Amino acid sequence: MVTKNIFEILLDKFTPWLKFSPELVHEKQVYLLHLLCLLDEASNNAWQQWDAFSWKQLNFPNRIGIAGGVDKTGANINNWWQLGAGFVEVGTITPKYQQPNPGKIIARDQKNLSLWNKMGFPHPGFEESLWNLEKRLSEKQTPILVNIGKNRWTPNEKAQEDYQFLIHELHSYADIFVVNISSPNTQGLRDLFKKQNFKPFIKSIYQTSKEYKKPILLKLSPDENEESFDLIVDLSLEVGFDGFILTNTTTQRTSELSFPTDGGVSGKFLAPFSKLALQRIVKHLGTEKKNKLIINAGGVFNYEDYLERRQLGADLVQLYSGIVFNGPYIFKKIAREHFLKYN
Repeated sequence: MVTKNIFEILLDKFTPWLKFSPELVHEKQVYLLHLLCLLDEASNNAWQQWDAFSWKQLNFPNRIGIAGGVDKTGANINNWWQLGAGFVEVGTITPKYQQPNPGKIIARDQKNLSLWNKMGFPHPGFEESLWNLEKRLSEKQTPILVNIGKNRWTPNEKAQEDYQFLIHELHSYADIFVVNISSPNTQGLRDLFKKQNFKPFIKSIYQTSKEYKKPILLKLSPDENEESFDLIVDLSLEVGFDGFILTNTTTQRTSELSFPTDGGVSGKFLAPFSKLALQRIVKHLGTEKKNKLIINAGGVFNYEDYLERRQLGADLVQLYSGIVFNGPYIFKKIAREHFLKYN
């Protein structure tokens, strides 16, 4: 039985991270999470083992992990393992240092359990992530996905060079690469999905990943129409991609949300779009799914949400907003529900 300890009880009661601005929490999360895991040394990952999964000789102790954007540099990999993540996605990593977009870049809507961001791949440059990944190689407990993106000043005509460079530099530490061209926060990035751009772009990246025998996934947008969505999936499969992550944040809005009209929204608001994309890809792939890896992210807050995504066809499920609103012990909470259901 996975019991609550004093740290989980206190965090559930006071939710201190929600008392501060999202900017401050995001900026300091590396230190806050590290402090929690130092204090909670008694916590162990015995409850990390549930609903295990294997794919291409990679062993996942459970099927729920960290979504891209939570740990941009890989500084908290060990802490996520300690807290029970079945896998960690690091990034989005860019080749060179770049600041976030100017102005407000992050907000949360507690009433609607939704997040907004306009970050635009802020990152210190690949060297810092390389150092973090290298440092944790000998301690590795779960698969590591490496999410890669281009610097915003790199023109789309040369975008593949940024992605190929990152695969070359990081291949020794990545179990799976994730190609991110679906963020709405880098101007013109989603134009790479256009038919005339897409196939030559992904073909060159796929060829580089295969030089290093690394599986490669494409992170999809929830905002493509059905025809465009199916074409993107078909071209990716034709080239040889190994799977998909569904989905990135959405640019869609309702009057209930208090967010700006630009940027991307995740959390509960994203959930129906993410689930629709999951249903769409499972139906479209049909028997072709076979060994393709399907990961779903967007508005997962509890065990019931996790089970729904699994039943809809996801092999793995990722958390972002669930961590923000329910705290870092969410992995333990979901594991507890699983053990209660099956034991």
